[in-house]
Amino acid sequence: MTGQKDPDLPSADVTEGPERAPHRAMFRAMGYDDADFSSPMVGVANPAADITPCNVHLDDVAESAVDGVEAGDGMPIEFGTITISDAISMGTEGMRASLISREVIADSVELVAFGERMDALVTVAGCDKNLPGMMMAAIRTDLPSVFLYGGSIMPGEHDGREITVQNVFEGVGAVASGDMTEDELEEMERDACPGAGSCGGMFTANTMAAISEALGLAPLGSASPPAESEGRYEVAERAGRLAAECVREDRRPSDILTRESFENAIAVQVALGGSTNAVLHLLGLAAEAGVDLDVEDFNRISDRTPKIANLQPGGTRVMNDLHEVGGVPVVLARLLEAGLIHGDATTVTGRTIAEELEHLGEDGSVEGDVDFLRPVDDPFHETGAITVLTGNLAPDGAVLKVTGKDETQHTGPARVFESEEDAMAYVQEGHIESGDVIAIRNEGPRGGPGMREMLGVTAAVVGQGHEDDVALLTDGRFSGATRGPMVGHVAPEAADGGPIALIEDGDEVTVDVPNRELSVDVSDDELAARRETWSAPDARYDSGVLRKYGDQFGSAAHGAVTNPAAKQDD
Repeated sequence: MTGQKDPDLPSADVTEGPERAPHRAMFRAMGYDDADFSSPMVGVANPAADITPCNVHLDDVAESAVDGVEAGDGMPIEFGTITISDAISMGTEGMRASLISREVIADSVELVAFGERMDALVTVAGCDKNLPGMMMAAIRTDLPSVFLYGGSIMPGEHDGREITVQNVFEGVGAVASGDMTEDELEEMERDACPGAGSCGGMFTANTMAAISEALGLAPLGSASPPAESEGRYEVAERAGRLAAECVREDRRPSDILTRESFENAIAVQVALGGSTNAVLHLLGLAAEAGVDLDVEDFNRISDRTPKIANLQPGGTRVMNDLHEVGGVPVVLARLLEAGLIHGDATTVTGRTIAEELEHLGEDGSVEGDVDFLRPVDDPFHETGAITVLTGNLAPDGAVLKVTGKDETQHTGPARVFESEEDAMAYVQEGHIESGDVIAIRNEGPRGGPGMREMLGVTAAVVGQGHEDDVALLTDGRFSGATRGPMVGHVAPEAADGGPIALIEDGDEVTVDVPNRELSVDVSDDELAARRETWSAPDARYDSGVLRKYGDQFGSAAHGAVTNPAAKQDD
């Protein structure tokens, strides 16, 4: 006989009553016992894999979470899901799988939680799309959930300076332009990634980890401990305990996620100089949660929120540097004191952001001379790092991260390419000239499909010395490691007949950050005439997962989600 369990818990469907004896027999085969059957069933979703350093250590992280669930009197059940290495697939056809993997992760975790009648989740994440995928799953199931990041890699050391994989990508462009030898690039390649963990700068994974704290889905202070530190395993054990507590307190994502929590997340993103990908993912998470969020909200919040951190890619420091001065809570405390976030937003601990900061004793102060993190009243930039542009080239918006000292105003002739590969060949062959605007289309969510990131192209442009004088625009995406005037997420995308599908070589394109404009100097009548002769390109894939998800993606302007209940366009 089992102990008494709350009959309203989903797991009661498979553990309670004589008719469930066969089910319990299956559990007993895996070492579970009567005490487990009377406890809440907490799923630990683990995307561990040997295909990326971001995830190679996650079995150990998940094991600590399992220990925490057991210590919290829960019944831990670990299960796996997929990951794609963004860095390894970057610049290849395989990168089309990356955004799709976000959806597959969310779908698979949702399916397991639903099918196995789980009561709660600890969602573990490493590489970029793991993070929004796991958070989407928590939102969809609305089970008591704790988000658990696997931590970032330590920086490498090369020629007496710290480097990350961003430097290696940019080195490819430097070799092409003759500014670096292949031998030097090989030495950098050997030094850049010294161990396990996600890419170290404020790229997509670390941005989304910081955002998980601001949203309230992860405990404050959980984002920054490095992947292979004792602090990471302490965070993991605590996450397991907290998940069991959330079941007892019936604390769910729907109790946490509000308009205010998403505004907090945007404020942290722009204050840190986070990845443009967070725009896409926050829009997607909000759509899943039924929270009204629009691309223009990013401009509104960025206008009032200064950029106070100087982290890679625009700056010099990495996540571990932020961790050593207190992590994301230091940033939250400074924003709270300045009235730039909602302190009454709830977190997964049951305390508000303000209460949690007080509980941690965090007031935003740091010891010593910290040159990469400034007070709100003495920022690196008066406004945040994320800008949404609109205009006759992007009626539904496009996204740019301001990483330089000055806001960009750039006008130049379009060099139009139908794929990333064509653009990369053009750049590597040395054809780009100062003033060019490289336009890469048919790489959007549906047209790609999968909205590839293009760090290879952008890094090659920067590596050839054109960080400030060549712009790039695309209906695809950029890596969180991208810097310079690179405009992504152009919507509507080319495959849907957006204006980016109609521009031609030589058209004068303007990227105007101060005025939030992305436009082409072509009349409405001429664009209409071009549209008359335009036809949608054939789908790149006739079958399989890329065709299936490609057909289901919504617009980037609404997060490029595939969940029918969350799609806000079409």
